[in-house]
Amino acid sequence: MQTNNHKISDYDAVLDERFGKEGTAQRIQAEEDALSFYSGQILLDARKEAKMTQAELAAKIHSTKSYISKLENGVIVPSVGAFYRIISALGLRVEVVKPIF
Repeated sequence: MQTNNHKISDYDAVLDERFGKEGTAQRIQAEEDALSFYSGQILLDARKEAKMTQAELAAKIHSTKSYISKLENGVIVPSVGAFYRIISALGLRVEVVKPIF
């Protein structure tokens, strides 16, 4: 791993060293964990922007405050159905579009 004054110059080397080579089970799990955390942060930000508590969101989707907390902390990933219920309860929508290149 090469760094200069704590500045990373080779991200692939850092990831390989920390989580294993790309395509390995350990690296795939690390990437899944990172996506879960990132998704949770998106939901957390959206809930706060909607000025809603975890308990209020949970009530809207017929769930528990604990479930919302686990989602926001990236501990668990919602099912597709739960994800759409959450998005709807937050007054958001999901849009699938083809990228323009």
